[in-house]
Amino acid sequence: MQNSPFFSIVIPVYNEAENIEPMLREIQAAFQGRTEGYEVIFVDDASTDDSPAVLQRLTLETGVVRSLRHRRNFGQSAAVASGFGAARGEWIGTLDGDGQNDPADLPHMLDEARKLGVDCVTGVRAKRQDNFIRRFSSRVANRFRDAITGDRVSDSGCGVRVVRRPCVADLPVFNGLHRFMPTLLRQKGYRVAEYPVNHRPRLRGVSKYGVHNRLWRGIRDCFGVRWFAARAVPGDRLEDGGKGPVQ
Repeated sequence: MQNSPFFSIVIPVYNEAENIEPMLREIQAAFQGRTEGYEVIFVDDASTDDSPAVLQRLTLETGVVRSLRHRRNFGQSAAVASGFGAARGEWIGTLDGDGQNDPADLPHMLDEARKLGVDCVTGVRAKRQDNFIRRFSSRVANRFRDAITGDRVSDSGCGVRVVRRPCVADLPVFNGLHRFMPTLLRQKGYRVAEYPVNHRPRLRGVSKYGVHNRLWRGIRDCFGVRWFAARAVPGDRLEDGGKGPVQ
């Protein structure tokens, strides 16, 4: 395992045994030849399939994989937050565990964030490979969310993002965090840009989301995020990044 990776990739998984190794191989291909060291943190949200065994094997076989396991199923947002807490890189990338995100987008998004000087780059799925119900529910939730929170995010449900690690320490952890990260970061005063990303059909495993836990829960959470916006304390509050006076 590398001592000080520059980039940490956080991937929440729940019963995704068939997707874990193919995703890792794609990540390795995407970062081949780059100078930045990286680590891949899989957070197992108490899977009941072979995911723990696959993760244990890959942790032993590779020099980049780390795996965490929740003691019970807490949900995707909790898994993302656990990964953030364990990440060691200066930058963190996120991917969903279903294989629909393209890991090849991450190095380009990292380059874009550093070029623009922003704190986060969030993905926008230009051509979503989902069924009509999922696309329709996401469209409705996005429009409602923009109206209630007062912040425009083209695709708040996209799981592909890169963000500076110090920024995530300021994020509140709640069930729904992963859908509202760009807005929550902006509420704390951080700069967020968007980037078009590839999206692919699910080839293996079964989706864990439906209309109930995607549309209605997301709409309800909008009011909580609006409340938080009115009371949010800015991040990055210390002069000189907290380094103190120059010696």
